[in-house]
Amino acid sequence: MRVSRVRLGPDDHRVLWPDRPPRRAFLFDDRGWSLAMHVDREAAAVLAVAWGLAARSRHSLVYLPMRANLPPEELAHDSGLEPLDLVLVQHSVRFPASRWPAVRARLGVGRPHTVSLPGDVFPDEDAIDHDKVHHREYRDHLHFTVAARTLFVVGGPEAFRRTGATMIRPLVTEAPSYLAERPDGHFCAEIDSGRWSASWSRHCSDMLHVEYRRTWAL
Repeated sequence: MRVSRVRLGPDDHRVLWPDRPPRRAFLFDDRGWSLAMHVDREAAAVLAVAWGLAARSRHSLVYLPMRANLPPEELAHDSGLEPLDLVLVQHSVRFPASRWPAVRARLGVGRPHTVSLPGDVFPDEDAIDHDKVHHREYRDHLHFTVAARTLFVVGGPEAFRRTGATMIRPLVTEAPSYLAERPDGHFCAEIDSGRWSASWSRHCSDMLHVEYRRTWAL
């Protein structure tokens, strides 16, 4: 990883991002109707690590730069798509998305930083209480905000752990073998936002569709 500390006024922001960001990862806002992301095997692995870091990093922003990447061939001629970067952050950081352009401009090259994630960063499927997620009192949901050509995924540690286990991890552990047997098949994760107050709304889709691609024609 790379790590930078950016100070804006009284606030110090710590940002982590991959030393080699994946080249075959493409995230876009489709005219405000949907949020979609395409990843190959390497990018899926990087996304899983980033998701795990977000689950454990109570004071950091986890940044995946990808808006400069080329899209898959079938999207290359669609001028209506807005390529996006991705930032994962816990809501306890209370990071205003409006500050991101200033922080991003001051990142520099960062310094090398090695991270190690425990094997249980994502819980086993049978250890997740899916019923409580739908209770009105439950608050640890993810939330999506688009600002400064960046998708912000904001949530608590449990939200990142739960969606990492049920949605992101299968892109690494199941998608390659599934599509090897079914080359014309489709393997994806659909991550939705939960109950948040209207004040959190930023006029973007409440669903993120992440598609695993066995091949990637540019």
